[in-house]
Formats: sequence, C-alpha cells, structure tokens
Amino acid sequence: MVDNNLNESPKSELFIKLEENKEALQNLNFQKSMQQLEDLSQIRKIKKEIARIKTIIHQYESNIKTEGNN
Repeated sequence: MVDNNLNESPKSELFIKLEENKEALQNLNFQKSMQQLEDLSQIRKIKKEIARIKTIIHQYESNIKTEGNN
C-alpha cells in the first residue's frame, strides 16, 4: 500500500493515488464501525500516505519541484 517512489511520481498520478487512498480510508473506517476491521494500524498507514501525497502535491504547486524532475 505504501509507495516509496511517491517523490518520483508525476503530479497527475499523485492525484489518482490520493483519491484511491481516500476511498480506502473511507472503507476502512466503515469496516471499523461495523467491527469487521482487525488491523487498526491500516488506518494510520493510509492517513500517513495521504499526508505524504498531499505534501508532495503542495511542493509541486509551490514550484519547489517541477514536473521534469520526476
């Protein structure tokens, strides 16, 4: 689930991964509410990955990084 190559991903791919992770988080939270989720650490891992992706997107938008450096 955790992708170590996020820094090398193009911005468009990051948005796709962000949406996928948001959906996964929503599903995990639903499973948790139904008491079907056994590994609660999955929620924390997804939240951290979402934060990483948002940070990298912010770097792109702040012109800290350029699309050419992927």
